[in-house]
Amino acid sequence: MKISILFLFVFFSLNLAFGQQDPRTTINLNGTWEFDQTTSAFPPAKFTRTVPVPGLVHLATPKIEDYDKFFKRPDKVVAKDQHNIYDIDYIPRYSWYRKIVYIPKDLETGEAMITIKKSQYVTQVYVNGFDMGTSMACYTPIDFPITKAIKFGFENEILIKVGDRVWLPSEAAGGTDKEKEHYLPGIWDDVFISFTGKVRINRLIALPSVANRMITVKAILRNLRPAQIFVGDAMSDSVSLNVSIAEKLSGKIVARKSSRLIAKRDNLTEAVLEVPMPEFTSWSPDKPFLYLVKATLKSAEGISDELTKQFGMRDFARKGKFFYLNGEKIILRGTNVTLQRFFEDPDCGNLVWDHEWVKKLLFDLPKKLNWNMMRICVGIAPDFWYDLADEYGLMFQNEWLYWQNHGWDDQIRKEYTDWVWSDGNHPSIAIWDAINENKDDFIGNTLIPELKKLDPTRVWDAGYMTNEDMVQDDMDEPHPYQGPMPWKSFANFEKDPYPLGNLNFKPEVIQRIDGAGVPQLINEYGWVWLWRNGTPSKLTLLTYKYYLGSESTPDQNREFQAYWMELETEWLRSNPNPAGVLAFCYLANNYGYTGDWFIGNIKDLKPSPTLDWFRHAFAPAATYINLTDERYLKNSQPHEPGSTLLFNLTGINNLTAPVNGSVKIRLVNQEGKSFAEQNFPVNLNSFVRTDIPVSILMPAQSGGYILVAEFTPENGNPVISRRFLKIGKATDYSFYQLNPAGK
Repeated sequence: MKISILFLFVFFSLNLAFGQQDPRTTINLNGTWEFDQTTSAFPPAKFTRTVPVPGLVHLATPKIEDYDKFFKRPDKVVAKDQHNIYDIDYIPRYSWYRKIVYIPKDLETGEAMITIKKSQYVTQVYVNGFDMGTSMACYTPIDFPITKAIKFGFENEILIKVGDRVWLPSEAAGGTDKEKEHYLPGIWDDVFISFTGKVRINRLIALPSVANRMITVKAILRNLRPAQIFVGDAMSDSVSLNVSIAEKLSGKIVARKSSRLIAKRDNLTEAVLEVPMPEFTSWSPDKPFLYLVKATLKSAEGISDELTKQFGMRDFARKGKFFYLNGEKIILRGTNVTLQRFFEDPDCGNLVWDHEWVKKLLFDLPKKLNWNMMRICVGIAPDFWYDLADEYGLMFQNEWLYWQNHGWDDQIRKEYTDWVWSDGNHPSIAIWDAINENKDDFIGNTLIPELKKLDPTRVWDAGYMTNEDMVQDDMDEPHPYQGPMPWKSFANFEKDPYPLGNLNFKPEVIQRIDGAGVPQLINEYGWVWLWRNGTPSKLTLLTYKYYLGSESTPDQNREFQAYWMELETEWLRSNPNPAGVLAFCYLANNYGYTGDWFIGNIKDLKPSPTLDWFRHAFAPAATYINLTDERYLKNSQPHEPGSTLLFNLTGINNLTAPVNGSVKIRLVNQEGKSFAEQNFPVNLNSFVRTDIPVSILMPAQSGGYILVAEFTPENGNPVISRRFLKIGKATDYSFYQLNPAGK
């Protein structure tokens, strides 16, 4: 048999590792696989395509038959507010992956496990024609022992079948998203084979406690020896678990702990070790310091397995109405990523698995926008996203794809529990988010209390469940969307429109936020979505028609969106009661129901004006003009020329120390000329709202003006707030195009 250069390289590398008695040897199966699809559950007679792993079926070459049905680029927007998951326009197919892998003979003394970190929907694995198992898990790792099927010293065929979303069993913990129309199947995270001794470390998490200066290391051991058959046969094995903690960058070992355990044969055994950490560096978005936990498992035959995970010393908890990071109050600022929706974007391609693109998306741009938190919304992300967030400093609210009710209690328990075990090592994950905009009594009152025992280091969000629905409510997620909505009376909205820019506006949702006793994380708002070509989305045609008319241009739409999102963010952040504000949405499906804040092809990550203005709206310390907009709101009355305008400037400070600086107030006319300037010092105390009275003389000339407040903190960059004003009677109120630099 002819062995390729690749196989010789793998053979040499694995033999070298085996010769060094590495307790765990891994063969990485990422890369190009043979691929094809069938309408029946029988494998294809031949494979005519290839596909990358990780990825989804849209990356197959040549393209899959229904590619154009999955990815449509409509030439116009058609208003639509939801989609039935079973209203499909394609033929459901089974997706088949095939790879030939050479496995050295030197590995035959070990136990082999194939791991697929994430695969959707319903995954079945065959090795050399043997059925190794089936799993309905879509968002957590799939592990199958495959030793008995391997031909050591030869090439081995690995065949993986992945089903379609419409065939996902009723019991699966896979929710539906009524703003998705196509659910792309595929293997969308890493795949590998690992070789260990008879007892392996199946799961490993390190749960830190900054307050107690301790790490609780938890492991699930899997004993691969067969269960007892005859009386007198061993039922378990004695093993030792040795744990060491080291700084990731320096490699310096800072703590150790060992324990003896009894591992039940052909079963799982949980181990818990408490490791004191008298000295350490805490993890935070500003200083993402990482450690490595290495767990070494020894049996009578020697080292059986060894596994290393990164983690950070980070406490995230709630006290009263607010969140605390490492004992200090923190106000969350950021946005949402709807990754499962982005999968059906025609420009998605392989970007989700491009590390440089993901780094720019998650860190390079957000750091400039003063964000410290993102919600991974209606569906989680590939594992390396969390690794990067750990490394570069970003916190996540990590949400399962559970919007509309779907799944049986036992299966939900199984998948959610493995979710915590699999992702619980990441300091970047601060909040487990079980449900989006829904309620489920089992999850809220049975499962979450169970999982808080497994992982007591994080906060849980249970969708729209509040203290009226739950025995233990950690937080709530109000969504104060404003403006014309498809399901609301348009006549009622016209009678009582949203006063954009009025920071004192207190609708019922804000009154509930003010009166709540647990943290209120506003993780959705902003009903002004655009597609990347500047046209309204399926949900916002009415909004733009109402404010701008039916013939507005993409530039006009983007200008309105940026202004709306800036002012709505100021409105929510000026209230000292919310524990955080996360705008919706940073990444979505172009041509979808909502939209994101980029222009053109998403691979370029070209920011729209909304993102440019978010730098000001999300500044940790800022001053905002408290005036209702007079450009877009209907029937606003102009100010008298030469009159005096009285208003409040509202200051906020999310930092733990007071911020001092100065404010410059000015009016800008339609030619861009500034006048009526005034300057004064401002002192902003932490976590409170500071209202500062201001008066300014209106000019004698009628027209459209921009009122600008520019706050410059000591040793900081200017933060701009703006409001459009109308002065006097004019046939046309034109406004200067002020850019985010204030020019």
